[in-house]
Amino acid sequence: MKTRKITLLAVTAGFALSFLTTGCERTISHTESEKVKSDGTVEKKEKTVTEQPDGTIKKEEKKSVDKP
Repeated sequence: MKTRKITLLAVTAGFALSFLTTGCERTISHTESEKVKSDGTVEKKEKTVTEQPDGTIKKEEKKSVDKP
């Protein structure tokens, strides 16, 4: 139970911090996906599209692989 509360607090704090550091950027879309393969490998993908204050569009993709 305590672990769940700590995790939720950390995620909330991280979200709040990211909101404060982005300034005037506006998030247009944000997607996350997680795939677990048969050998236990976890593949995570995150895509974010933001609009900068000057009107330009910024696309960001992150991929991570966690092997057991």
